[in-house]
Amino acid sequence: MSTMTMSSTQDQTGQHHAVMIWLFAVAAMVFLMVVVGGITRLTGSGLSMVEWRPLIGILPPLSDAEWMRVYTLYQASPEFKHINFDMDLAAFKTIFFWEYVHRVLGRLIGLAFGLPLLFFAIRKMIPQGYGLRLTLLLALGGFQGVIGWWMVKSGLVDNPEVSQYRLATHLSTALLILALLVWTGLDLKDGRAPKPSGHVMGVIGILAITIVAGAFVAGMDAGKLYNEYPLMGDGFVPVEYGELGAKDAFENPASAQFHHRILALLVVVGVLTIMRRALKAGLAIRAYAMMAAVTAQFILGVATLLYMVPVSLGTLHQAGAAFLLITLMWSAHGLSRHKASS
Repeated sequence: MSTMTMSSTQDQTGQHHAVMIWLFAVAAMVFLMVVVGGITRLTGSGLSMVEWRPLIGILPPLSDAEWMRVYTLYQASPEFKHINFDMDLAAFKTIFFWEYVHRVLGRLIGLAFGLPLLFFAIRKMIPQGYGLRLTLLLALGGFQGVIGWWMVKSGLVDNPEVSQYRLATHLSTALLILALLVWTGLDLKDGRAPKPSGHVMGVIGILAITIVAGAFVAGMDAGKLYNEYPLMGDGFVPVEYGELGAKDAFENPASAQFHHRILALLVVVGVLTIMRRALKAGLAIRAYAMMAAVTAQFILGVATLLYMVPVSLGTLHQAGAAFLLITLMWSAHGLSRHKASS
């Protein structure tokens, strides 16, 4: 091999490495975003900012007059009128803080993805075959911002509650972005892998449905019902199950919690089967990381329920869902490459 060819190969490897590090860094920011989103919801902060100002909204209130302006806007909202009517300015600043951090972090993620992507494109450092995927990720991230405001708006009209349908959409999109970032980063790190299929895709699908079910539980505060495990009242199935017909799974808090419980058990079984396959494929570290994640997540889920969803446990449970997804994608990527090479 000539010196020029070796130099070109080394440059290409270095470029791939730079793009890989960037993707994993953005994935870490999205993970943090999911955690902060959980805190925002659990502290009741999500409806504190009643304006959507994509450009100038990155600045917090910097004067007493500005604080009074945003506080006055909040006082006109349904949440203040029906729930927090006795909240003073000092208490308002606390809930405003978490929603502000959540929104600013979203903007920072957009910059952390968009600006380097532009730089890599100008420098022609984007690996061949990744341009469309990265562009779609950028578009999905921008759409996520729109979904976030669409979600908040549902609680600013008459009912001071965020729609559980919109909350589920918002969380699902965040975790989809996280999964795609991790998978793309792994493609650059370990080599491209075929899309997951069959049994592996089935387990990923079950986890996705479980997370969506968890969002419906959160959106209806269903975790504050039946704070016992494994029973729900006098039996395994709540007495309210099926009362709302076709909408029961999405609008009946007791049913939503029941489905989340059952799906969580299926996830544990599914991860065990993936772990077995990963160990056979020589992916021990990935297998044990995934097993540790699902074990911790199951324990956190039960503890969160038993203690009636305190902010600390609820936040850890949401973070655990994101971490479990990462470890599952890590194992699935290795198994897809192993299957292709076999």
